Amino acid sequence: MAFSDSQKTDIRRFCGYPAYGAGAAGFQGWRFFQAYGLLEYRLTNLSAAEEAVASTYLATLATLETAVTEAGNALNTAQAAVWTRNPDEVRERTALFDGWRRRLCAFLGVPPGPGLQNAGLALVV
Repeated sequence: MAFSDSQKTDIRRFCGYPAYGAGAAGFQGWRFFQAYGLLEYRLTNLSAAEEAVASTYLATLATLETAVTEAGNALNTAQAAVWTRNPDEVRERTALFDGWRRRLCAFLGVPPGPGLQNAGLALVV
């Protein structure tokens, strides 16, 4: 069983790699970045059991990503009746989401992409 294009797109996105586009053309793409090439190789050559594990990560990450965006719905509420929002909820949910993204990268054996790097200069080779 191979990943669908949608699943591959989500894996790239969750691992912090840029959009692949219609294919390797021009000066960008996996041909020019070893880490991106490794990711593309892994996406194409995982065993069925490994794909099942990666699919589990995809489901978990989709849920966590939705939770981050939904947490933004309550940012304008400081207190409602006895309920008081956690002012750090979005940061905490984002950290949890990013942690799971890094776990997916570790499972796939690729470094986190530029979109998942800490603030500052990031170099992908």
